[in-house]
Amino acid sequence: AAADEPGFEGFVDVKAAWTFHDPKHWSLMRNRLGLAASGAFNEALRWRVGGWAMYDPVYDGSDFYPHAVRADQRNELQVRETYLDWSAGDFDFRFGRQQIVWGEMVGLFFADVVSARDLREYVLAEFDQIRIPQWAARAEWFKDDVHAEAIWIPKMTYDDIGKPGADFYPFPPRFPGFATVFENEREPGGRGNDAYGLRLGYLVEGWDMSAFYYRSTDAMASFERQIVELDGQPTLLYSPGHTRIRQWGATLAKDFEGKVFKAEAVYTEGRRYDTLNLADADGLVRKNTLDYVLGVDFTLEDDARLNLQFFQRYTADHDPDMIPDRWESGASVYYSTKLMAGRLEPEILLIHSLNRSDWLARPRLGWNFTQDLKLSVGVDVLNGPPTGLFGRYTQNDRLWSELRVSF
Repeated sequence: AAADEPGFEGFVDVKAAWTFHDPKHWSLMRNRLGLAASGAFNEALRWRVGGWAMYDPVYDGSDFYPHAVRADQRNELQVRETYLDWSAGDFDFRFGRQQIVWGEMVGLFFADVVSARDLREYVLAEFDQIRIPQWAARAEWFKDDVHAEAIWIPKMTYDDIGKPGADFYPFPPRFPGFATVFENEREPGGRGNDAYGLRLGYLVEGWDMSAFYYRSTDAMASFERQIVELDGQPTLLYSPGHTRIRQWGATLAKDFEGKVFKAEAVYTEGRRYDTLNLADADGLVRKNTLDYVLGVDFTLEDDARLNLQFFQRYTADHDPDMIPDRWESGASVYYSTKLMAGRLEPEILLIHSLNRSDWLARPRLGWNFTQDLKLSVGVDVLNGPPTGLFGRYTQNDRLWSELRVSF
């Protein structure tokens, strides 16, 4: 077959955020352009090239943030999905930078273990903006109701946590009487730090089931700790790094006449967690954990949607000096609806720990001027203890707006 003429698509979005806790400040004024082109050489061979360009004048017009933060978040060029697809009978192959999504729940990540994440806005951006593609080779096999998948990532992309002093930098525990200093993050590469995984899916009587195994260098940084003396001051020296982990997981979904039940579970072996024990050599303990989440989606009248989730983490051989309890539980509620013939879209997401008063609330309102032009406004409120999942960012509550044009 003759090659297709290339197709082009893209978007422009402008997002501004005002942090309203003292010290009040503009924390975001991001301008982003996304462009992508795709086409086909023939019926079996297709291609895609995509990228983002970003500039944020907040980091030019103010010295509120440290120099390293301003240099990191002022501007950026990022390769997005850029790959070659090859179809051969029941097999599909994809080579290049791609999104590999193995799980998808509301608000938080569970079985979505392959994607790297841009956490410079924590989990407050849309998931398609948080996920960072991986450079990977991917093979898929489809036969009747069976779907098998194998991936290899020769050089991993890791979570982008930003620089110390940024609003959502994942600071490890603080201790009275100690200064805190951070070294540069170490992102291992080369042989022995690749990633690979297998996933098998099966659809039977409406039950969509899958199981997977994934071996990788942890995309999430852990902070090794040393106690040193600098200028006569006892100092905690933190070094963000990454270690090898294994993960086994499963997902399940079923549609029950307008209600969709979803479940995900992941067992992680070898991840490192902070400890409050100052006598510990590196400030980390290596533990195995089981995470699972149960969710139900309800389709209601007038295009309304209600999602309820319960999630829990169990830590084997729990260390009492760890911040999380042996069993950590939480729940979330998401509700959205459409008004004025779909032009107005109010929604709210609430995520709450059941172990302590640690929560996130995200009400927002979207206005669809046209199919390709949307304005969103909202508020992000995080509250809880300073060691909580959300409470550590309680001073970063913000009002925000975003205008997005797609073409």
